[in-house]
Amino acid sequence: MIGVVDIATAIQYAEKAGLDLVEIAPQSEPPVCKILDFGKFKYEIKKKSSTAKKKQRVVVIKEIKLRLTIGEHDLQVKLRHIRGFIEDGDKVKVSLKFRGREITHNELGLALMKRVQTEVEDIARAEINPRIEGSQVVMSLIAK
Repeated sequence: MIGVVDIATAIQYAEKAGLDLVEIAPQSEPPVCKILDFGKFKYEIKKKSSTAKKKQRVVVIKEIKLRLTIGEHDLQVKLRHIRGFIEDGDKVKVSLKFRGREITHNELGLALMKRVQTEVEDIARAEINPRIEGSQVVMSLIAK
């Protein structure tokens, strides 16, 4: 900590030490500078950004497709898959496709989606509640 000095004096200090004068905070008044090795400084900044990048997690959207006439065991298997995806930190899009005249019973489709929602409500919440889009019912789940 040298204190507030003019630029010429700061450059002389840096040359004596065999290092560089690096401006750290140009927006402050007066600007903050440090005497250090600029190559090492750039390397450390690059290393910090790469470790921050490694810690980021890309959210993946997994899709589970259901049918109106799904059997009980098959539904339980799909629910286990949903739980696994949610525990891994992924979003889950649950879609129920109607075929032919099944669309006339869209209340049964909504009821099945509500059942799926209540079965996994301990670990997931609905990001998008069940809604009818064309010939299918769609819902999106994310971790609590």
